[in-house]
Amino acid sequence: MHGLIVLCSIIFGLTVVTSTDIDNKYLKCLVCRSTIKEVEGELAKIDPSMEIDVGNYRLDADGNIVTKKVLLAQSEVHISDVLDNICEKMSDYVRATYKSNSELTILNLMGPAGGMNPEVAKVDIIQDGDLNKSLKYYCEGIVEEFEDSIISLFVRKEEDIKYQMCTNIAKLCDPEYENDVDEEHDEL
Repeated sequence: MHGLIVLCSIIFGLTVVTSTDIDNKYLKCLVCRSTIKEVEGELAKIDPSMEIDVGNYRLDADGNIVTKKVLLAQSEVHISDVLDNICEKMSDYVRATYKSNSELTILNLMGPAGGMNPEVAKVDIIQDGDLNKSLKYYCEGIVEEFEDSIISLFVRKEEDIKYQMCTNIAKLCDPEYENDVDEEHDEL
């Protein structure tokens, strides 16, 4: 990963900065929002007509197993499986600041099409001692602590899951900078 950052810096002429004054609460907010965005992306890949049988597998009065069909993207089991692996995606993320306003962000180096993210040119990558492994660590902590809440929000198809999860439930994002995070981070 470190080699990729250096290579990106050389190829794109980026400024790599070091920072020791990172607001960890804001960083955790960004990680939370990126984690939810990654889950949404994974669930969006599923065929919307694909269903799965769910139920308690108990027998009814006639001796039949009672199950029901739900959409795979709304299945607790499938969402839990997605959450088990979602933090691996944080390995492709780096801390950065926008060149335009020096605001902290985290950026996925890989674009949606699989190549280098074109947004890399708009940021200065922050070089840190842990090679951004803390992003994965923060993600794992969020998923571990709030897995049931995340699953519940997706099963119920709630509106604005990122805001509900990261601001209202986990309290990682302050409502006063929530709009800034939405406008800047969602562009990436």
